[in-house]
Amino acid sequence: MNAPSDSLLDIRARLRAFAAERDWDQFHTPKNLAMALSVEVAELAEHYQWLPTGADSELDEATRTGIRHELADVLMYLVRLADKSGVDLHAAVLEKMLLNAQKYPAQQVRGDARKSTQY
Repeated sequence: MNAPSDSLLDIRARLRAFAAERDWDQFHTPKNLAMALSVEVAELAEHYQWLPTGADSELDEATRTGIRHELADVLMYLVRLADKSGVDLHAAVLEKMLLNAQKYPAQQVRGDARKSTQY
């Protein structure tokens, strides 16, 4: 692995190896990974349920740990899904940011949380 230890490429390589060691590749279909990703997002959201804002001051250490672990699960399933779907996440993010910049021009939407269809 030549990628920096904090890169998505490194995570992708580690997840590939992890799945291969367990013979799980057969189960890691895009559909199954998308479903697992949605479950992990729900588990992440559960930590914030019923909190006023979810600000750090509202969280105890156990909740922070749970959030950290769920965020890791979300990222792992997202990277694995992108890998199995042939999506370069870095390129996809850059592409989407350009589209969002066109959809939400800063001078027009600064401080405005409305949907793009409402302004």
